[in-house]
Amino acid sequence: MSAYLEFRKITKRFPGVLALDDVSFTVERGTCHALIGENGAGKSTLGKILAGVYTADSGQIMLEGRAIAPTSPLAARALGVAMVHQELAFCPNLSVAENLCLGDFPGRAGFVDRTALRARARTMLATVGADIDPDTLIGTLSTGREQLVQIAAAVGTGAQIIVMDEPTSSLSAAETADLFRLIRTLKARGLTLIYVSHRMEELFALCDHITVLRDGRHIATEPIPATQPARVVTQMIGRELRVHTPSHLTRDLGPVRLKVKNLSSPGSFQDINLTVRAGEIVGVAGIVGAGRSELVQAIFGLDPAVSGHISIDDHPLPLGSIAHALAAGLGLVPEDRKRQGLILGLNCRENTALAALPLLTRLGFVRRNAERALASRYAQRLRVKTPSLEALTAGLSGGNQQKIALAKWLARDCDVLLIDEPTRGVDVGAKAEIYQLLDELACEGKALLVVSSELPELIGLCRRILVLRAGRIAGEVSRAAFSEATLMQLMAGVNAAA
Repeated sequence: MSAYLEFRKITKRFPGVLALDDVSFTVERGTCHALIGENGAGKSTLGKILAGVYTADSGQIMLEGRAIAPTSPLAARALGVAMVHQELAFCPNLSVAENLCLGDFPGRAGFVDRTALRARARTMLATVGADIDPDTLIGTLSTGREQLVQIAAAVGTGAQIIVMDEPTSSLSAAETADLFRLIRTLKARGLTLIYVSHRMEELFALCDHITVLRDGRHIATEPIPATQPARVVTQMIGRELRVHTPSHLTRDLGPVRLKVKNLSSPGSFQDINLTVRAGEIVGVAGIVGAGRSELVQAIFGLDPAVSGHISIDDHPLPLGSIAHALAAGLGLVPEDRKRQGLILGLNCRENTALAALPLLTRLGFVRRNAERALASRYAQRLRVKTPSLEALTAGLSGGNQQKIALAKWLARDCDVLLIDEPTRGVDVGAKAEIYQLLDELACEGKALLVVSSELPELIGLCRRILVLRAGRIAGEVSRAAFSEATLMQLMAGVNAAA
C-alpha cells in the first residue's frame, strides 16, 4: 500500500542558499507529524512548497499515489492542503467574515451578499468550535483567536492536510492548551497535520512521528515512542548540546547601572522598583498581560504616560524620551522582532548598523566601509547564517533574524540592555549561542534585564528573577531559591505569602 503523503528528493535553492537538498520521507494519514531542525534547516521552506507558496526546483510530492505540484496556495487548497503561517497573514482592517471569504465573496446582483458572507463565516468558525463574531475586526483579536480564525479558514474549506508553522510562538499558556485540544480533535476527525516547531515538549506531547532536518538535508524520521529529546537534539545540530553554568554567576557584581523607583503607567503597571548592577542578568517573569513588555518599553522611553524615576549610572533619565535613553547607553531588543526590532526590507548590513548610525556618519553621510566592518564583526560574533551582508533580512530564518536584532544593539555598545523574549522562535542550537552571548555581555560588565515566557530560560541565565503579576512585582526570587513551581505560584498568585 502506498504512503498517504510522500516527499521524494525535494530540492530548493534560493540565491546563495541551498534550502533543501534531496529531502525524502513519508507522512501517514490522520497523524500529527513533527518537523524539526535548527533555524535555516529548511522546515518552513518544505511546508511552503507543500502549501504552494514556493515551487520545488526538483523532486516530487506524492499524495495518495499521484504526483502533485501546487503552484499557488489556491491550487494547494484545491488539493486539500492549507497552511497556518507563523506570521498570521490577515488584513487587520477587515472583519473576520471578510478575511475568511477573501477572494471568494458570495455575491448577489453584482454586490457582496453580506448575509451569505456572515453565514459562510459562521459555518467555517463552527468547524473549529470558535465562538467569534464574524463582524469583529481581525485587528482587534488576540493572537490566539486570530490563529483560530486562520485554522477555521483551512478546515472550513475542506483541507485534509494542514501545515502549522510555529503555531504557539506567540500564544499564552491558556491559548496553547486550547490549540492542543483543537489539534487532537482535528486528528481524531482524520485530518493530517504537519507540525513545525522548535519546542520539543510540544512535539513529544502532540505528535506521532518526527522528522529531523539539518542544513536542508533529511536526517531521520522516527516514531515518537522510538526516540527521545536528547537524541533529536543531537540529530538536529550534529553534536551533543552541553549545558554549562553561566560564567557571570561566579564573578563579583559592579555598581548599580539601572535603577527604577516607583515607576507606574496607567493600565499597565504600578509602583515598580528594581535595580540591575554591572555584570548582572536579572529576569522578569509573569503571565501574558502582567505588564512585562510594557515595563521594559517604558524604561526605554516608549511610554509617554509613565511616571516615577529612572537612573542610569546614578544619572537621572528623563521619562518618555528614546533619545535620552539612547544617549544614556540604553538599548531595547523588543519582543516582536519583525514589527519592532528590524526593518525587513533592509539588508543585514543596514539593520545591524541601524542603531549605531550616529557613530558611523561624517558630515551627514554614512561611512560605508566602517558600516560594513561593524556589521561583519557582529555577524561573525553571533554566527549569523546569511549568503552575504547584502542579503535582505526578510529572507533569513527566524533565529538569524533574532541574531541581527541583537547585533543591532551590540553594535551600539549599550551598557544597559533590555531584552524581551531573547529566543522566541529560535531553535535549541541558536538558543545555546544566544545564552552564551548574554553571558559574555554580563562578564563584560553590561547590565541585562531579560523578559521571558520560558521559565527554564530565566532559571538558567539569571542571578535574580522578578515576578510581575497584574502590573505589580509579586516577588523576587534569588538563584538559590529558583524553581519553576515557586515562580509559577508567584505568577498565578497561589500561595504567594509562602
